[in-house]
Amino acid sequence: ANAVSGMAVHDECKLKFLELKAKRNHRFIVFKIDEKIQQVTVERVGSPQASYEDFTKSLPADECRHAVFDFDFTTSENVQKSKIFFIAWAPDASRVRSKMVYASSKDRFKRELDGIHVELQATDPSEMSLDIIKGRAL
Repeated sequence: ANAVSGMAVHDECKLKFLELKAKRNHRFIVFKIDEKIQQVTVERVGSPQASYEDFTKSLPADECRHAVFDFDFTTSENVQKSKIFFIAWAPDASRVRSKMVYASSKDRFKRELDGIHVELQATDPSEMSLDIIKGRAL
């Protein structure tokens, strides 16, 4: 069976993403692929007050996840802005099959989430440090 084309995206994923994008009532969303039912589901949602550290702590050290983070920042012209990051989290300690499933479903899943500004792939926390996020946002 082809795991790539058969990956479904739960409606809640799109709903929560729209809430984050339009209403700004979430800071981040962590998505998990349930391999048994071949579906992407919402695993965790961060409140608007959640910090970037809260977000990074919510990612498992040994399992892959897709995630979005709404990053607020101030430009050099002192303008408040926000960019939505899509983070493909694939730690080295995760299973090879899991990495393959996440990698092969990423583009299709990302297309379901309309409004992502920056994509980042990370295999360990240093690859998605706040400095890197800031650098990519500007």
